[in-house]
Amino acid sequence: MKIIYIHQYFRTPEEGGAVRSYHLAMGLIRAGMEVEMITAGNQPYYDQRWINGLKVHYLPIAYEQSFGFLKRVKAFLQFSQKSKTLLKKLQRPDLLYISSTPLTTGLIGLWAKKRLALPYVFEVRDLWPEAPVQVGVIRNALVKKYLYRLESKIYQEALKIVALSPGIASYIRNLNPTLPLSIIPNFADLERFFPQEKSPASLLKYGLTNELTIAYAGAIGQVNAVEELIFLAQLAQENEKPWQFLIMGTGSQKEEIAQLVQKLKLGNVFFIPFGSRGTVHEVLSLADFAWVSFAHLPVLKTNSPNKFFDAISAGKAIIVNHKGWVYQLVKKFDLGISCLPGNMQDCFAQLERLEENPDQLQIMQKNARRLAEQNFSKEQAQRRLAQLLDSGQYPPIAGDEAYILTA
Repeated sequence: MKIIYIHQYFRTPEEGGAVRSYHLAMGLIRAGMEVEMITAGNQPYYDQRWINGLKVHYLPIAYEQSFGFLKRVKAFLQFSQKSKTLLKKLQRPDLLYISSTPLTTGLIGLWAKKRLALPYVFEVRDLWPEAPVQVGVIRNALVKKYLYRLESKIYQEALKIVALSPGIASYIRNLNPTLPLSIIPNFADLERFFPQEKSPASLLKYGLTNELTIAYAGAIGQVNAVEELIFLAQLAQENEKPWQFLIMGTGSQKEEIAQLVQKLKLGNVFFIPFGSRGTVHEVLSLADFAWVSFAHLPVLKTNSPNKFFDAISAGKAIIVNHKGWVYQLVKKFDLGISCLPGNMQDCFAQLERLEENPDQLQIMQKNARRLAEQNFSKEQAQRRLAQLLDSGQYPPIAGDEAYILTA
């Protein structure tokens, strides 16, 4: 079987960032399938590379996190158009596997089905246009109406839909309960991320001490609520706690977060430059907790965040700031604590108790690694997708109960 995998933001582990598409493509290749990837290369020319048996087509699309709404839309539409042009030149595949966001990647699938009689499977990473509508980025009534119609059309015409979380699946089923839909969440890379003692050399490298440490490794954007971690750091400093707060990432709000830290005169917050997956693992190895946060919008509760799966793979306790799927996993499997709106003092008190009872903290950390191994391994996700594309279905496997928790 030949598959053309389309993902505008494809990344390799060496590049850092979200690498789901890389690992899923590797799994399909190991299952005996021929896979080519179409992505955006952020360079002024078309490029093609072989990466571990995967042929990757890099289209010349300029894109930066700092882009405004209109420049982002331009990049999205350029990617769709250039992907269509390239598809006409490539050897015909058996199907397309198309990953959103953005929703405009679905235009490629609609076009390919109509013009080339190519079926497509559509992967829903985030809910579009629901997410930008709730965030307030899209306000025009006519634009919203068009995008919701487009969303429905993309789902309706797909051979199969892959949702990344139970909340996303529930949303789509509410739109149309007859759509062929499966859940393949993000996953834990158990080989790259694993429990590790705090290294004295790494502590020295980042200017840290062996005190209770909370790390955030992920995007620093409008919807990530990293400022709430800063307010927890402020509370810790006011109470003379020697706790440390690490922030590693990039995004449109990074400068604002840095300015907030300066304004509050916090000496317990450390910014670490964005880096490879290996650097993320090094930073997580110095932490006791991983911070997982989103802005308090209903649609964001459905997310399946990479940072959560990296953290549980590394055996870190979790602090979550919203009541969604991740919150349910944290509570059900005793992975950590919550820091919900208006409950910062309660969160601080829970951290104090865990600081005084390290055995309880270690139980949470062991629970996190166990959940990653038993329910969310990379191999499980790869096997699920290969079975889905090859046979149209996959059988239930051990750990499915974690997939069906609803937000």
